[in-house]
Amino acid sequence: LIFRFRKLCVIWGTKKPSDVAAKVKRFFFFYSVNRHKMCTITPAYHAEGYSPDDNRFDLRQFLYNTKWTRQFAVIDEEVIEMESESNYSINVINKKKTGQIKTQSGRGKKK
Repeated sequence: LIFRFRKLCVIWGTKKPSDVAAKVKRFFFFYSVNRHKMCTITPAYHAEGYSPDDNRFDLRQFLYNTKWTRQFAVIDEEVIEMESESNYSINVINKKKTGQIKTQSGRGKKK
């Protein structure tokens, strides 16, 4: 969750960190609300007697706390820290141009 926020701040370097944080928080809130719906009844139960794709081996957690209190607090702290830096977006753009930060496609300039 926190890593996703940091990664998106780099990828969306022109957006303010508070905007990125709002999008990440909204996504994970709705993900945690709806995650249980993906594993209530397996596709094999509906389709036929046997199917290799019946989610038996999906060991991901499916009940989440929707508040994400600790993770959202860390993101809020990082937003305050990032926005207190002067010209945050200009610094990120300059780092992308010099190749210090890789772009979304993974291609950065080598030093």
